[in-house]
Amino acid sequence: MAALAWLLIPLFAAVGAAIWGSWAARNRTTGDISELAGYTRFREAMEKSRSGSDVL
Repeated sequence: MAALAWLLIPLFAAVGAAIWGSWAARNRTTGDISELAGYTRFREAMEKSRSGSDVL
């Protein structure tokens, strides 16, 4: 019975590693699209404010 326990420990570790690996490699690009759109709006707003006030 002790030998079975020692064989199950690496099995559970491998299953846990596979679950963690699939979770770590998931697709997380859903939030990037809105962040990039916000950055584009910010950049456009900065360009508009800079072109109207060219004071040296």
